[in-house]
Amino acid sequence: MTCNLHAQNVFHSIEITYFCRPFWTRTKLITMRNYETVFILNPVLSDEQTKEAVSKFTAHLKSNGAEIVAEESWGLKKLAYPIQKKKSGFYFLVEFKGDANLTSGLEVLLKRDERVMRFLTVALDRDALAYAGQRREKLNAKSKEAK
Repeated sequence: MTCNLHAQNVFHSIEITYFCRPFWTRTKLITMRNYETVFILNPVLSDEQTKEAVSKFTAHLKSNGAEIVAEESWGLKKLAYPIQKKKSGFYFLVEFKGDANLTSGLEVLLKRDERVMRFLTVALDRDALAYAGQRREKLNAKSKEAK
């Protein structure tokens, strides 16, 4: 991007240079993006221990300004390949809105916890948000039918 600088004094040239920069370099926008984290917990944990681990991660998100959209427990599932000599694990999904810096702190917390075998955090785009909403509606409808 080129700018013509016809400045009479130093202050004027600084002002023109500032406005010739691209938009994203001169303003700091605080945006809340949608994320989805799926993690697998060790299968030897009790129900209390798994609930405590999930609450620890969601508490970390909430304390750092994230909004929890959905939490899902997918239960004990067989793994595609052994991880740490285990053939199954407890799957959990947490969908949240937060700042981009929040995900790095969450990932450090997940890496340090010995109960977590694997995790994946993904930023959701418009189509993924629509799909996640439809999936939640189907789960809510099934749970209402079961009652």
